[in-house]
Amino acid sequence: MTLFSLARKNIQRNLANYFLYIASMVFSIVIYFTFVTLKYNDDLSALKQSSQQIKGLMSAASVVLLFFIIIFMAYSNSFFMKRRKKEVALYSLLGVRKQKIGLMLFFENLVIGFVSLVLGIVLGFFMSQGLLMILVRLMGFEVVGSLTFSPEALVNTTWIFALLFLFTSLQGYRVIYQFKLIDLFHAEKQGEKIPRASFLAAILGTALIAFGYYTASEDIFTSNIWQFFTVLGTPLMVIGVTIAGTYLLFHSVSVFVLTALKKATSWSWKGLNLIGVSQLLYRIRANAKSLSIIAILSATTITAGGGVFGMYYNAEATVRHMLPNTFMWKGDMVKFSQEDVLYNESLSVKNLRVDNEYSFFEYTLLKESDYNRLAKLQGKDEELHIADGSTVLLDATFDERFSHDFTGEEFKLENGESFHVDKMYTESVLNFIPAGTVLVVNDKVFAATNAENVKMQVVGMDNDLKQQEISKEISNQLATEQQEGFSSVPQSYEASLATVGSLLFVGSFLGLVFLAATGSIIYFKILTEAEEDQSKYAILNKIGVNKKQILKTVAGQVAVIFSAPLIVGIAHSAFALLAFSQLFGMDITKPVILWMIAYSAIYGIYYIFTVRSFYKIVRQGN
Repeated sequence: MTLFSLARKNIQRNLANYFLYIASMVFSIVIYFTFVTLKYNDDLSALKQSSQQIKGLMSAASVVLLFFIIIFMAYSNSFFMKRRKKEVALYSLLGVRKQKIGLMLFFENLVIGFVSLVLGIVLGFFMSQGLLMILVRLMGFEVVGSLTFSPEALVNTTWIFALLFLFTSLQGYRVIYQFKLIDLFHAEKQGEKIPRASFLAAILGTALIAFGYYTASEDIFTSNIWQFFTVLGTPLMVIGVTIAGTYLLFHSVSVFVLTALKKATSWSWKGLNLIGVSQLLYRIRANAKSLSIIAILSATTITAGGGVFGMYYNAEATVRHMLPNTFMWKGDMVKFSQEDVLYNESLSVKNLRVDNEYSFFEYTLLKESDYNRLAKLQGKDEELHIADGSTVLLDATFDERFSHDFTGEEFKLENGESFHVDKMYTESVLNFIPAGTVLVVNDKVFAATNAENVKMQVVGMDNDLKQQEISKEISNQLATEQQEGFSSVPQSYEASLATVGSLLFVGSFLGLVFLAATGSIIYFKILTEAEEDQSKYAILNKIGVNKKQILKTVAGQVAVIFSAPLIVGIAHSAFALLAFSQLFGMDITKPVILWMIAYSAIYGIYYIFTVRSFYKIVRQGN
């Protein structure tokens, strides 16, 4: 029997153990191949100004994905080598030279890599059309490219992953030279002593996480901490203390919790609780590093995905807040289709120059009657009645954290006139792009104010987000200087979706890859421990512990390993997204909750799969 055929038989025999690893690798290759294919796809040129942005984003995403895959492959391969040490030792005992054993392991890894690469590229080719459609839809376009094969993407993916698989294969070849024969036979018996709880480390870990949470929840514009560490330095500081606190949390705080559970005899002496807690406590130090990495990775994935999904979810509301009218421009009326027009108004406004101790800006002066007319057309209930010498200020960009509230103050004009600001509204009836901040006065004061007269065209349409053709029709009839101030809801919404839609696409699929990889890492680690525990569960079975009790103990033990990093990751991401929400001034609660539920649901599938595999392994020892 040749070494290659022996390697092939080993893979077939251990296919169940390799399944999740191969599946995660195939999925990673599919996403990487798709990203590279989209980068070279000529059909994206139909998206005009967005094509270069997408290609740049795909290039950056592929680099991030590749970096993560390198870490995942190295980490996973180390687990496989640990599980194979006893087998390697047996080959050595039978007289097989280390060089040949190394070649066998080399061939095994190479075959797994080749199979994963071929499956990934084939599936990536057939899935690229569907993923391209998803990307285009998320970006709000109707253009759908044809299914094309990219030789550049094939070459790029093949040589990069060939190098990665060659590296992991060499890693497997080298492992037999790093250990003595006796060490290989007893690798699974080299456990760790029960760790002692460090009160200082537990307090420090809790304090670091609390400090990170507190800083993240502070307002970026008013917090003394943000001002001291600067806007760029504070996020890095928060990430650093959170990572350190997370490690100490699993390394020390968890020891306190498990030790307390073990000492609580009213609970620990029920069923097999004491055995489950003791096993977790015995391995907690070895698991601390892995659980910390998974918690931080989960927090990163949820934060990035939740933030982008929140922006995508709020894209329409953001555009409508700034642009209450479908179209608006300075100048005369133009001809366009009136099929879906709800209102088409021509307004006379004035440009004002305001100079006071807080600002030096140009404002738009609007008549009270025009405001009330537009407000009614836009569905706003309140009607203004403004006294002489007074005004109502409309500022859609107002933010109480750094904007000044002019309510009750005087606005002084260059010509000596002044207005008393009765109220300030954060919603306007005019689009912000051509009008800016608006001052509403009664018709008498408007007529008497000495300022430049400007004609404004305001159009409201039904199904306004789909009126791209009308937007182009109007824009083409405007002069160059008018086009710069042309405000269009469908055009702005399309531009917003082009950005956040592509980010959501990349973030979602990167998140899925990260989730698949982290789930696989926990799976490998737990199954390695399951094989080490076979003899212990065999003893329990012989003394009368039934299958139901063993399954319950296994499920509880695996639940702790799975749920601990997930709960910590969700907590980390919740405070990170709170800071994100405050920074951009948008409510992302609903999309973030949906994102967390989706992430947890997929994570739960890995839990169920791991419990079944763990139970199957411990039952084999009976």
